[in-house]
Amino acid sequence: MDAARRGRWAVAALFFVNGFVMGAWAPQIPLFLPRYQITETVLGLLILLIGLGAVGAMLFAGKLIAAYGSRRMAVLFGILLSPTLPMVIAAPNLLLVAPCLVLLGATLGCMDVAMNANAVEVERRLGRAIMSSSHGFWSVGGFAGGAIGGLALARFGALEQALGVALISLVTVLVAARFLWREPGMVAVVTPKVAVFPKIPALYILGAMALFSMISEGSVLDWAALYLSKTLATVPARSGLGFAFFAGTMAAMRFVGDRLRNRYGAVATLRVSGVVGAAGLLIAAAAPVDSMALAGFALAGLGVANMVPILFSAAGNHPGTSAGSGIATVTMIGYCGILLAPSAIGLAAETIGYRVTYGVIALLLVAVAAASARASAADGSAGGMSGAFNDIR
Repeated sequence: MDAARRGRWAVAALFFVNGFVMGAWAPQIPLFLPRYQITETVLGLLILLIGLGAVGAMLFAGKLIAAYGSRRMAVLFGILLSPTLPMVIAAPNLLLVAPCLVLLGATLGCMDVAMNANAVEVERRLGRAIMSSSHGFWSVGGFAGGAIGGLALARFGALEQALGVALISLVTVLVAARFLWREPGMVAVVTPKVAVFPKIPALYILGAMALFSMISEGSVLDWAALYLSKTLATVPARSGLGFAFFAGTMAAMRFVGDRLRNRYGAVATLRVSGVVGAAGLLIAAAAPVDSMALAGFALAGLGVANMVPILFSAAGNHPGTSAGSGIATVTMIGYCGILLAPSAIGLAAETIGYRVTYGVIALLLVAVAAASARASAADGSAGGMSGAFNDIR
């Protein structure tokens, strides 16, 4: 049990690293315009390569995890991730930066799947949920990467910042590797046959639920500021608060989400989360003033916070497949929402307006709440949690 407790904090460190690299990448993005003399359209296509790399690599992540274990793959991809940001920043032209961005996305995505699969294994051993707080550490890493990375960028320069991020990430992964939970009986030479696309319809339903949840996150990340400024005439200094409030409440709720899930169960937590998230988006969509819209986005963050972590746990515990394969399938479908949402939401907003668009996205969260029973495996009934609740409380 002590090893599982250490593994719980070790996998949290990997979530932090993954978020830290993503957060540190964000302040680098605007520098691409003058560096390569490109337009925003070209920059958008370059950023899209990260998502394409992640989704493409996730097709094979489940097979690798089933063959070699989530611990080995999480460490391997964590190590491979470390130098990718410096490679992107050091690339002298677009022909070289493009494959580097694909590699950045691929290592981020595969590490994402592996560390979630390892978190599921720790949940099974401890007999309680840890997924929401693990994703909370990802949010903390993203905040730290963006804040510290931005300061380092301004003080030391782009490449120096990237090298510093790489060093911190590599050291953290190597230290955490020693304490990560190792699946019992995992033998590297035995390679079970795992389909790239598992023939389990329920996984694709969970994937659609993750897709709807991630679309709601993307809608606030990419479009809340424009909605506030164009529809509610919010001044620029306040327009960015929509996502800030959403992300802040989401991060805070993820650190209490495991406690809620352990007490009330995954299905009830997911159902209430979907309703709360939908209510928040509807309030924001109907708000006559920006202060009410900001409150709506903050409420939406509270609801959305635990939806994806619960769905990942459900995928990792689903019968008939390995944790890595289940999570890879659901994550891959969910990430498609991140790829498709920005352009689709922009087109919808231009056609029917931001208010109606956010109302439709709220209905997607209602659909997730209505299908919440599909996530019952997250409580471990299908995944064989040890039931050792009394040992760890």
